[in-house]
Amino acid sequence: MAFLRSIGATLEMIKWEHSIFALPFALTGAMLAAHGLPRPIQIFWIIVCMVTARSAAMAFNRWADASLDAANPRTRSRAIPAGALTRPFVAGFTCAMAALFVLAAGQLNRLTLLLSPVALAVILIYSYTKRFTRWSHLVLGIALGIAPAAAWIAVRGSLDARILILTLAVMFWVAGFDLLYACQDAGHDRDAGLFSVPSTYGVCAAFWIARAMHLTMIALLVWLVRIFALGPAALVGVGVVGSLLLYEHLIVSPRDLRRLNAAFFTMNGVISAVFFLFVAVDLLLRR
Repeated sequence: MAFLRSIGATLEMIKWEHSIFALPFALTGAMLAAHGLPRPIQIFWIIVCMVTARSAAMAFNRWADASLDAANPRTRSRAIPAGALTRPFVAGFTCAMAALFVLAAGQLNRLTLLLSPVALAVILIYSYTKRFTRWSHLVLGIALGIAPAAAWIAVRGSLDARILILTLAVMFWVAGFDLLYACQDAGHDRDAGLFSVPSTYGVCAAFWIARAMHLTMIALLVWLVRIFALGPAALVGVGVVGSLLLYEHLIVSPRDLRRLNAAFFTMNGVISAVFFLFVAVDLLLRR
C-alpha cells in the first residue's frame, strides 16, 4: 500500500497528464521531417523520450524547489513539503527518468544520443533560473521548444534550420502562459527574493508581455506554414490556435485570476493538440 501511495503521489507530482503540452508539437516536428508519418518505431521512441524527459524535469523541479514550495502557501501542499514523498525518493526518480530518456534517445540515432545530455541540461537548469533572472519564463519556453527540433533530429538524424521556427513559436507560447501563471505568486516571489516578470514589473505589465509573446507565436506559425509550403488545413489550424489563445486571454485578467488554471492547463493542452491535428491532416492529404 505504501508503494502504491508513493506511485500515486509521484504521478500527481509530475502531472504526467500534462505531457500533452509539448508532445503534439514534437509529433508535428516529426511529421514535418518525414513529410508525413514517421516509422512507428520512431514515433514510439519519440513519445518515450518526451514522457521521460518531462517526468525528469518535473521531479527535479520539485526536488530543487522543495524549500521554496514549503514557504509558499499556494505550493506547500506539494508532495515533498507535505511529506508524501521524500527528497531522496524524488532524486532517485529523477535519475531513473533521465537514464530512461538517454536510453530511448539512443534507440533513435547517434545524434539524438549525443545530444541527450544537452537536452537534459536545458530542461533541468530551468528549476534554478528564478533565483537569478526575471526571464526564467523564456528558459522554460526553450526547454519545451526544443521538442520539435529534437523530434526532427530523431527522424532525419540531422537538423534543418526551418524547424527552429517551430521551436521559437513553442518558446514564446510556453513563456507567455508561464508568465501568466506566475502572476499568482507575484507578491510572494517579491518577498522571497525570487525573480519573475510579474514580481518585477507588475501583473498588468506581465499580461501585456504575455499577449505580445502569443502574438509572436502566431506570426511564427504563419511563417512556418509558408516556409514548409503547407496548405489551407495548416493555415486553418493557425487560425484556430489564435482563436483559442484569444479566448485564453479573455477568461483571465490582471484583476481576476480565478480562471487561470482553466487557461493554463485545459486550453494549452487543446492548443498544442489542435495545431498538430491540422498539420497532420495537411501533410497526409498531400500523400
